[in-house]
Amino acid sequence: MQLGHRNGVASGQRYSAKNTVVPVNFLCAAPEASQVVIVGDFNGWDPAKNPMQQTHDGTWQASFPVHSGHHRYQFLIDGVPHLDPRAAGVVKMEDDSKASLMSVS
Repeated sequence: MQLGHRNGVASGQRYSAKNTVVPVNFLCAAPEASQVVIVGDFNGWDPAKNPMQQTHDGTWQASFPVHSGHHRYQFLIDGVPHLDPRAAGVVKMEDDSKASLMSVS
């Protein structure tokens, strides 16, 4: 028996926004940096998962799918954590550091 799908959710399952994956574009202005990566709860805070690419004007960019919901993240500019000035907000982490906050829907 084959299950039908609707918006990536198998028939008989309840729809949940957390099942939705949305492409998200990230930008970081760091023209003097030699490396920028993005870490967050959406990639297990793993700096190897989402390196950013530098554009011709010195801005760094990355685009990848993220599950809907609220997410905490930081830019690592040459290994040093930075907040995103374009973020929806700032949250305090468990270790009292700060992270940028975004809402994906």
